[in-house]
Amino acid sequence: MRALIQRVKRASVSVDGNITGTIDHGLLVFLGITHDDDASTASWMADKILSLRIFPDEQGKMNRHVNEVGGGLLVVSQFTLYADAAHGRRPSFSKAAPRAIAEPLYEEFVAICRQHIAPVATGSFGADMDVSLVNWGPVTIWLESVTKPGN
Repeated sequence: MRALIQRVKRASVSVDGNITGTIDHGLLVFLGITHDDDASTASWMADKILSLRIFPDEQGKMNRHVNEVGGGLLVVSQFTLYADAAHGRRPSFSKAAPRAIAEPLYEEFVAICRQHIAPVATGSFGADMDVSLVNWGPVTIWLESVTKPGN
């Protein structure tokens, strides 16, 4: 599982001109899922993202996590995080999990996050989406679950 995380002042996602999700300050999470991801990977990733201390404390140091600052999450599925452009001019997406695997894990990730934080807004899985954001910092973090949790 891969996540591109952006600390935002606000963010929204729309499909066909209709807003499907919006948050004020918090984290915009682009989430990619690969073939061998499972529920434990989703749980590990959610825990890691929700506990990242990337919000400023009273001294301006990144020392607070999203829940401590009353922030929200906007989760957007993004299979292109598994693009492989090493050969040729057209990226391969063969490392991205097919919809039958990816969509339930995406929903599992969102459900886990909703148990710990509100609001959690989402895009529309598999849709062509327009994402708007105001990056705060800017702060952008690349997170990847390289090994199975517990290893």
